[in-house]
Amino acid sequence: MPADCWLTRIGNMERHADLSQRAVLDTRALAWQPSPSAGVERRFLDRCGGEVARATSIVRYAPGSRFERHHHGGGEEILVLEGTFSDEHGDYAAGTYLRNPVGSSHAPFSEDGCTLLVKLQQMHPADQQRLVIDTSSSAWLPGLVNGLAVRPLHAFGSEHVALVRWAPGTVFQPHGHPGGEEILVLEGTFQDEHGSYPAGSWLRNPPGSGHHPWSDAGCTIWVKTGHLPASIGPDGTEAPNPIPANAAQ
Repeated sequence: MPADCWLTRIGNMERHADLSQRAVLDTRALAWQPSPSAGVERRFLDRCGGEVARATSIVRYAPGSRFERHHHGGGEEILVLEGTFSDEHGDYAAGTYLRNPVGSSHAPFSEDGCTLLVKLQQMHPADQQRLVIDTSSSAWLPGLVNGLAVRPLHAFGSEHVALVRWAPGTVFQPHGHPGGEEILVLEGTFQDEHGSYPAGSWLRNPPGSGHHPWSDAGCTIWVKTGHLPASIGPDGTEAPNPIPANAAQ
């Protein structure tokens, strides 16, 4: 098995693979799927590919579980949701945001167990900055409207990633997503004209979509924009599809 498909070997199954379509999931209601490593399970949110896939998943490590060293042919992005995630470079507590760029590798494990948001094969190859951000100690900045606070995590070309905190009753103006938008609700309830999304909800709004969001009770969300169907680098080049043409065969 290729070393960089450790989170995505599920035969020819695809989930929400059409990036032009809106997707909404209650991640906490999804079944856990086994991985090639004992004690590591996944909930697949979107996935496009065969043996190696462009994938977004919730990943759970049981205490003492580990993965063999593997290579990130299209990069890896992680938000630690619970517990402590580790590799040979360090330990990453809940709230840590990591980016392992294209071409990197590591041997991850968790002594006490952890739950992660993981995105694979979705980075621009020119985005070579490894990031480790402790979001519990970084500053919140004022948002564009009263009641909104933003904790920027990363920006490269068209891609922007942040945590956004909504005070109760905050309403944002209607806006569009020329490069798409992806949201994981971490706390509270996020809302727009299409529905209400409690903690654990995952949304993918496709390129060209728009909405009018608010939060009656308040919420905190992880949000990523400008990466659909692929990130555009500062030089105008599009991130290539790292999945081989025959990957789904």
